Amino acid sequence: MEEANEQSSEKGGDPAPAQEPPAADLESVSTADREDAPLTSAEDGASKTAADSKMDIENDTKEKVKEEEAPESSSSSVVAAAATETAATAAVAVAVAAVATTEKAERDDCTLQSSQAKKMKLEVKEKKEKKQKVDEDEIQKMQILVSSFSEEQLNRYEMYRRSAFPKAAIKRLIQSITGCSISQNVVIAMSGIAKVFVGEVVEEALDVCEKWGELPPLQPKHMREAVRRLKSRGQIPNSKHKKIIFC
Repeated sequence: MEEANEQSSEKGGDPAPAQEPPAADLESVSTADREDAPLTSAEDGASKTAADSKMDIENDTKEKVKEEEAPESSSSSVVAAAATETAATAAVAVAVAAVATTEKAERDDCTLQSSQAKKMKLEVKEKKEKKQKVDEDEIQKMQILVSSFSEEQLNRYEMYRRSAFPKAAIKRLIQSITGCSISQNVVIAMSGIAKVFVGEVVEEALDVCEKWGELPPLQPKHMREAVRRLKSRGQIPNSKHKKIIFC
């Protein structure tokens, strides 16, 4: 073929066209391709079938696992719900018990307070009745005593009842000692106490005068002796401060 091409080129003509392969060769190639193609498709189909079966097995396994896990999760959720309900019930029971205890304590306190109030009222009432009875007894005794007085004793008793310390002098004396203002009730109380104290001193002075064999009127020596005796018996507080020495 190369020689023919060279001869044709030398002659100045066109190169000869390339010869095509014979038809028998084409048929053999196509037959081989057709024989190879079914084999390849069969292998591909087998591999696809194996992959699909493997995927189906995996899917079935996953579904089984899910089905197994689903009852467990549902049972755990049921257990959790039951536990929550139990806890809620216990909390409600505790709250109810606490409320009941508080109400019972309040009722007990109210009952105790009411009983104490009733007891106090009864005590106050008894004291009032007792005081009223004592006052009535004292009044009755004083009436009997006054009715048995002689004329001189009755005059002395009347003078004692009418006598009183001037409240202005008592108030001025207390303010000079304490250095603060005082109420009128304090002045009245101190006036009464001073009157009682003077009465005790005079009574003791009369006893001293009688023991010494002397007759009234009272003298300063009788008053001094009466004060000394009252101090010795502890009926007059000592106004002088005594220093206590600890050994």
